[in-house]
Amino acid sequence: ANEEGSMLRWQLALETMNDMTHWLLEDHGNVAVFDATNSTYERRQRVHDSLKEHGIRVLFLESICTDKSIVDRNITATKMFSPDYVGQDPEEAVTDFKKRIANYEKAYESLGMHPGEDDCSYLQTINAGKRLVLNEITGFIQGKIVSYLMNTHIMPRTIYLSRHGESKWNVTGQLGGDPPLTERGKSYAFKLAEFINEEFLLQGKELPIVWSSQLRRTRQTVEMIPTVNVCWRALNEIDAGKCEGMTYDEIKKEMPEVAAARKKDKLRYRYPQGESYVDVIQRIEPVILELERQREPVLIVAHNAIIRAIYSYYMGVSQEECPNLDIPLHHVFKIFPRAYKCDCELINLQVDNIYNNKTPEDTPKGNSPQQPSSRDDLHTYVSTHFEAMLDAHGNVLAED
Repeated sequence: ANEEGSMLRWQLALETMNDMTHWLLEDHGNVAVFDATNSTYERRQRVHDSLKEHGIRVLFLESICTDKSIVDRNITATKMFSPDYVGQDPEEAVTDFKKRIANYEKAYESLGMHPGEDDCSYLQTINAGKRLVLNEITGFIQGKIVSYLMNTHIMPRTIYLSRHGESKWNVTGQLGGDPPLTERGKSYAFKLAEFINEEFLLQGKELPIVWSSQLRRTRQTVEMIPTVNVCWRALNEIDAGKCEGMTYDEIKKEMPEVAAARKKDKLRYRYPQGESYVDVIQRIEPVILELERQREPVLIVAHNAIIRAIYSYYMGVSQEECPNLDIPLHHVFKIFPRAYKCDCELINLQVDNIYNNKTPEDTPKGNSPQQPSSRDDLHTYVSTHFEAMLDAHGNVLAED
């Protein structure tokens, strides 16, 4: 029966791998994650050889945990969110998962134990990233994957996202620039400092790290928070190029071809001598890596396009949907990264604002976070996020 079950599991894995191969080769995919129990040398070799026949490079990832306290904490904190245990009693879920680990250990063969894997590309992370082992890492994509994994961890922390307070150009409807805050924007800066004080100092916690852009409106928004503010150029608003200082109505009237092209493809359209949303997403990559490294809370105060991109990364919003997210002024997104998902609380700090430079394109229904009416209204958003796996099995990343 065990042999029959093993053959069936391999057949299912093979069908999945064939689908993945088709996606990489025919649908022009770049990187695929083949999540399967590749826990023996023989199994990994079959995966490697099969993909190599199609010219697909393989990078195996292995998470090893010998610290029982980390294993127990991880099971309790993460497996309750696993799709495998939805609706199951927590104690039963923990017991079942520990049995899984015990079964893996019986037949488990770690990467590098067999001489046949000496030339194989793999990365081992030991005890939740305390130690990393790299073998035959080559090429740009593998290097990027390693860089990302070296910066991630499983420690719980909170990320706060907010746009700057209302600026004078929010009122006039002009794009970009470096305008100061209005009186309402300054009121939001006060409310934000008050909110952070309630979240941290009044609860006996240290203030969070604060990041802002280099532009005046974000720096003014955080200036009443008594902690160090790190200004990132990468957090500056999308560069509107020749359209800086113009309103959308002026662009439509004076540069109709720009208005039409951007409406057609807001994600990829690049302003004349400016940027596209794709450019912005690539620009904030160092910010995301640094954010993943942080083990303490972080408050980011930036701009519409920037907050859209960071929110999309954590909440699993597609690139196509990202440019149409509605990120309201004078609200705070409180994001809780967890295994399998992120939760998000949207907090309205109750400061009126005028926002006349909102993108004229209609926002597709279902793409935007719901807006609460008060601080006590809580909306939770669940997304698929990177899994914090600490059980011992090898996974494969395949790149075309």
